[in-house]
Amino acid sequence: MISLRRFSPFALIVIAAGYSSAADAPHFSNVLYGAAYYHEYMPYERLDKDIALMKEAGLSVVRMGESTWSLWEPQDGKFEYAWMDRVVDAMQKAGIKVILGTPTYSIPVWMYHAHPEILVRPLGGAPAFYGMRQNMDTDNATFRAYAQRLIQNLVAHYRDNSGVIGWQIDNETASYGASNPDVFAGFVNHLKQKFGTVENLNKAWLLNYWGEDVDSWEHMPTRDSAQSTGYKLEWSRWEQMRVTNYLAWQSELVRRYKGPHQFVTQDFGGVMRRDVNEYRVAASLDIAANNPYHGTQDQMDGEAQATVGDITRSLKHANYLVTETNAQTTDWTSAFQYPPYDGQLRLDVYTHLSSGANMVEYWHWASIHSGQETYWKGVLSHDLEPNRAYAEVSRTAHELEKIGPRLVNLKIANQVAILYSVDSANALDFMPFTSRGPQWSFAPAVVDYTALVHQFHHALYDANTGVDFVFQDNPDFSGYKVLIIPALYIADDALLNRISEFVKKGGHVLMTFKSGFCNENSIVRWVRQPGPLREAAGFSYQEFSNLEHPLALKGDPFEAGDQNNVSYWAEFLMPEHAQALAWYDHPFFGRWPAITRNQYGSGTLTYEGTWLSDALQGRIVLDVLTRAGLTGPDQRVPRAVRVKHGTNDFGKRLHYYLNYSGDSQIVEYAYGPGTDLLTGKNIVNAQQVTLQPWDLAIIEEK
Repeated sequence: MISLRRFSPFALIVIAAGYSSAADAPHFSNVLYGAAYYHEYMPYERLDKDIALMKEAGLSVVRMGESTWSLWEPQDGKFEYAWMDRVVDAMQKAGIKVILGTPTYSIPVWMYHAHPEILVRPLGGAPAFYGMRQNMDTDNATFRAYAQRLIQNLVAHYRDNSGVIGWQIDNETASYGASNPDVFAGFVNHLKQKFGTVENLNKAWLLNYWGEDVDSWEHMPTRDSAQSTGYKLEWSRWEQMRVTNYLAWQSELVRRYKGPHQFVTQDFGGVMRRDVNEYRVAASLDIAANNPYHGTQDQMDGEAQATVGDITRSLKHANYLVTETNAQTTDWTSAFQYPPYDGQLRLDVYTHLSSGANMVEYWHWASIHSGQETYWKGVLSHDLEPNRAYAEVSRTAHELEKIGPRLVNLKIANQVAILYSVDSANALDFMPFTSRGPQWSFAPAVVDYTALVHQFHHALYDANTGVDFVFQDNPDFSGYKVLIIPALYIADDALLNRISEFVKKGGHVLMTFKSGFCNENSIVRWVRQPGPLREAAGFSYQEFSNLEHPLALKGDPFEAGDQNNVSYWAEFLMPEHAQALAWYDHPFFGRWPAITRNQYGSGTLTYEGTWLSDALQGRIVLDVLTRAGLTGPDQRVPRAVRVKHGTNDFGKRLHYYLNYSGDSQIVEYAYGPGTDLLTGKNIVNAQQVTLQPWDLAIIEEK
């Protein structure tokens, strides 16, 4: 047994800092299909029965162990493996692969009683209590020491087990809003390294405003009531750094003790979280994973899955894992119980695969009988017997046994990208451009940065145009023809100049209001807006206004009908050499264009100085795609059908046609002759293909 006393905070920091790079991404021979499995939650002994049902259904993988630190280590330093060994061994005998999780996101009660200081101190210092998961300060040296001892014992125990194919580090990790003394001390050290002197800090954040200058690092105020936008932005970066460092630290520990056949992953628990930099976290992983939950019944259109999939795939430009998704119903109450229609569970699996997923797992195998997630139902309902969901899962699993090798490791090459900036998301939260309340009320925003990203993704999804995401930390635009830039409120000059160069060399940029406004420290630029983008954009502006009511565009230039309107915000654009595409229909605002386009070098920059309706946004996006030569037959399929493309391991092009409706749809196949992998039927160019309700075709070119 390893003594807790041998670990020091310094040693832990060295481990985190010593990590360099991840191994190559794992390559799969078939799609993995399964569920999270918690035999410890079962009301009676039924391991053999569960495995028999899984085998009969055709499941190939389970995820286990990430939620039960209290069972792995029921007392300080006393480790128990027998309860899980029997499950792992039984799965291995049945040929079902296992992914184990490090159970560090829910601390045991004995640890809390011995070290209550481990719990999170939220901003403002409100009392913290035990009883909820993810309520610890992950930087705390004592917590890290316990976690390190647990991880190295656990991983070493299973390193030679061929049935355990991978490790999920932690679970849906975030900063948890921690502002404990050690977190603040780490932040001050970060500021010292970044700014060097308090004088540099004061200048970068304009702290002489309201006399908030810092005279020494020892007098640095806490984040609790900070008003400086520079402080708030840097604190949000520190939260992201904490998550990145913590997961890199776990990844390095797992790599040190795991077997060579085992991969390392992390399930992000969604995307575009303000305190998580998914791009930087992904650098320490072999393969990224995520937990995309989505609407069902009439709300299922595949878009939520595609958004999560597109971002997760873009993190490493590689395939990814779905570690959790809807089985039956979801929610922490019984007020959101919408079981999927017939066919939707199966369609959902192929939806994930069409975005590049190599695994789909449900959360979870069996519905639990008490606790917060009683109604977050699994494949089996509370009676633990086969049911409608089980039958559809079984049908899907047996299909994948046959055609999965032709679907796995799908390579997707898109020519459109959305630039995502978590800095801009946070900074616009601190200074929103909409509000539900009066001035100084600090009421929640009506729409925000994330809503704008979703609007663009929706427009592209609706246009059947594949999209990647590129990230502020590594803005690589190579290989793309169209770059979409929502409200890039925070950016250094280098990034803005890189965008201008992209346009100059022939790229097409679609950009919105609030872009280029502030530098990297959330300081408004002291030149006419849009700052370094002025030449590429072909306009400047000095004024802006909120819009009390929606405004129409003069003459309905994009034929949006009853959605020919804009809202919330208007920049008073003054064209210098840009072309005005649309004007406000208003006696005052009408003197300024709402949308402009500028030819710069070999490319174009289209700029929206206002918030467009969804229909208008769709028309503008389609216009830019057409200008870039990226439209064709996919834009002419029925509205309920989504088309996705990729290349499989055999070098063959795959074309997914997915019907997100309860009605049959007819599509005209527009590509080379091939075979529908699901039916075995040969398909030729221009042939009409009928898609049944909530069904699909996957055509592999010959």
